[in-house]
Amino acid sequence: MQKVCLALPTMRPCPGTIVDLAEEAAYAVANFGVEVHLLVLDTTDAAGVAKNAAAVASLPLTPGVFVHHLDEAQQREFFRRVAERSGAADPELLLDMMLPPAVAYGSCVNRIFLGAAALGCTSAHLRNDDADFQVLDGRKIFPIHHELLSIGRPAGEAAAGVTRSELDPADADMPVLLVSGSFMGELNVDIGEIRELDPAVYRDVVRLWTPPVWPDEDRDAMVDVSFKGTGTEPFTADESVLGAPDIWNVFMCNVALDHRAYEVLPLLPSIKTLGCDYALLHALVHARMPAVIHNRHIVNYYTPERRTGAGFIPYQMGFVKLLLSMLYLYPVYGGMIDLGRGLLDERNGLKVEPILDLVRGSIDWDRAGNEHCLDVLDRSYRKLGGKYAELADVVAGQREQLLDEAQEDARRWAVLIEAWAPLVAASRAEGLGAASEVPAR
Repeated sequence: MQKVCLALPTMRPCPGTIVDLAEEAAYAVANFGVEVHLLVLDTTDAAGVAKNAAAVASLPLTPGVFVHHLDEAQQREFFRRVAERSGAADPELLLDMMLPPAVAYGSCVNRIFLGAAALGCTSAHLRNDDADFQVLDGRKIFPIHHELLSIGRPAGEAAAGVTRSELDPADADMPVLLVSGSFMGELNVDIGEIRELDPAVYRDVVRLWTPPVWPDEDRDAMVDVSFKGTGTEPFTADESVLGAPDIWNVFMCNVALDHRAYEVLPLLPSIKTLGCDYALLHALVHARMPAVIHNRHIVNYYTPERRTGAGFIPYQMGFVKLLLSMLYLYPVYGGMIDLGRGLLDERNGLKVEPILDLVRGSIDWDRAGNEHCLDVLDRSYRKLGGKYAELADVVAGQREQLLDEAQEDARRWAVLIEAWAPLVAASRAEGLGAASEVPAR
């Protein structure tokens, strides 16, 4: 029986999301005959973990659905064993990259990937704790419907399950390693207030994350589509397209990935950095792998802590670090585009070696681009005034540290990529075990 991992990394109480995902898991079992492992990796504080644990404990018993809820201590013990079993020269460094002391979006997804391997799953289906499912005629619209129709299948077979195929017949034997929907609602990065305060400043700031080698008109066009999702049209009927997707149509908040993708390339283990979890999607898209894009979009919303006095600066610093990370990511993405199908082996699987070479080559990139980025941010935030002027002071006070961290993140990513195959093998050998399952009632 096909085993799949429906995954929720979380750092906040989210009992409603847990209940929703249990319903999605039950839907998958009932409609596709799979075995679903609902994996909740929880780094909430003790009170939050207790709320999430209560939600898990209250779930109805559903044959074919197995729930695993691991708090931070349980995760640390598991990943410590995995790092040591992998034979790494420095298992403590790997553990730090897998479970750092601060929020790390790439790291939490990497933990999901290794958890899926430990559970023997062939695909990972990622969800967020700050999103809802759409509802039509009283029923929730689950993305796993389209994901299980196609993920892992030869593209020629997957064509029967989509509403439109743009597949090149020559690619019929290639596997579908990626199925993705989008989101609607709030911007997926909380910077809409900047646009409301000063659209020109918003354009200057968002332009900083566009490729600097592009012509101005292309950079401006990218600003117009960045962070916006799919619009406001609600779901009315299924639409899905098989073919080579555009990178703008794939989103980590609503995605399924085959193990032949995530067991090859881990995500950037940057801490306190928004948007550092997209490299694998870039690799699959730029290799021109067939994928399915569907319209079971989730509804994004903002959690309140990112706009509070205490939460505003840390969240916006995560956006600053995203902008700085692009200095090292764009050479990698550009190299992926140039390599195209050269990223694949003879069995149409991702090759890690060319990607690792690109990452290593980016580490010593000239910092002048990031110096300019921080200069523009300083001017922009001070022009906005108020709490943004305070943000400018914080960025200025950490300027050298931020520049160093962006470079170090690229260096650490190369180390993790080198160690990834042994970590995957160690996870599979270690297993999460029956002790990780949470009895439902």
